[in-house]
Amino acid sequence: MLLARVEGNIVATRKHPSLQGWRLLICQPIGKDGRLEGAPQVAIDSHGAGLHQQVVISSDGLAARKAVGDDRSPVRWLVIGVVDEKEPGVRA
Repeated sequence: MLLARVEGNIVATRKHPSLQGWRLLICQPIGKDGRLEGAPQVAIDSHGAGLHQQVVISSDGLAARKAVGDDRSPVRWLVIGVVDEKEPGVRA
């Protein structure tokens, strides 16, 4: 799991059938201090995360494939939560 910030969405007229109806977000991993960490990832989203919101993403491909209902889907990343606020002293 990674803390990330939503940087945008992806609109695709042609995509794998398993991704039909799913929102595709560009999620930039960030550290607890808000600094960028690593490369942006494309994640499916069922939570309705907005632009620049902090989210928790998971690279559990099995869970992502179960979410889309296709064991042969190319999906890997999924948004598993939207961050409302962080408690002081709790690591991100």
